[in-house]
Amino acid sequence: MEAFHRPAGFELADRADAGHRVAAALADSRGPATVTPTTVVLGLCRGGVPVAAVAAADLDLPVGAVATRKLGVPGHPEVAFGALAACAGRRARTTDPVLVDRLLGSGIPGSRLDQVVAAETTALNRQESLFLRTSGPVAGRPVVLCDDGIATGATMLAAIDAVRAAGADRVVITAPVASPDALDRLRAAADAVVVLHAPADFHAVGAYYREFPQCTDAEVLACLGSGRESGR
Repeated sequence: MEAFHRPAGFELADRADAGHRVAAALADSRGPATVTPTTVVLGLCRGGVPVAAVAAADLDLPVGAVATRKLGVPGHPEVAFGALAACAGRRARTTDPVLVDRLLGSGIPGSRLDQVVAAETTALNRQESLFLRTSGPVAGRPVVLCDDGIATGATMLAAIDAVRAAGADRVVITAPVASPDALDRLRAAADAVVVLHAPADFHAVGAYYREFPQCTDAEVLACLGSGRESGR
């Protein structure tokens, strides 16, 4: 289990606690963030799904998933130069052109970045076949995209593009904690943003959780199996 420096103040017990808090914030939201009986809550694979499942249960809404993969910089996989996402048979890819130009200028060949894209596409294919088999349609429906935290915003941007391509009527993004820089990027892409905590001195997402284990395939499947399916 990764160890995190824990900042003072805002703290979540675990992803279930995050889901309850996100649900409460969504229930109090008005305007574009208002949830309706036709809203579907989609968690970003994998860590966002347990949060989404709890939030959806609290709000009595269906839950589903969006397959997502970060495109990590060679040698520094925690840094994203883009991301991939899939939802309801539609796919999206986002890239940071400024960072890509910097990487190419530093001597990293384009073929190496292509290898990362190919590997993550294979991983996305696996997620899509494993987690999205029972996900219903999102076309014409308001969608809440939920993650356990937003650091760079790369995967959330790709998820937004994927659900819009799938025909979502309105896209609300939510997370218990996010970096201000990521929110600046995301506000222009989403119809509404519901985030509980966005500290100026943002740490790693896991720093805001007392318990933040890696989310397993089995846990994701259990969360999706216990909730209302998004096609209902």
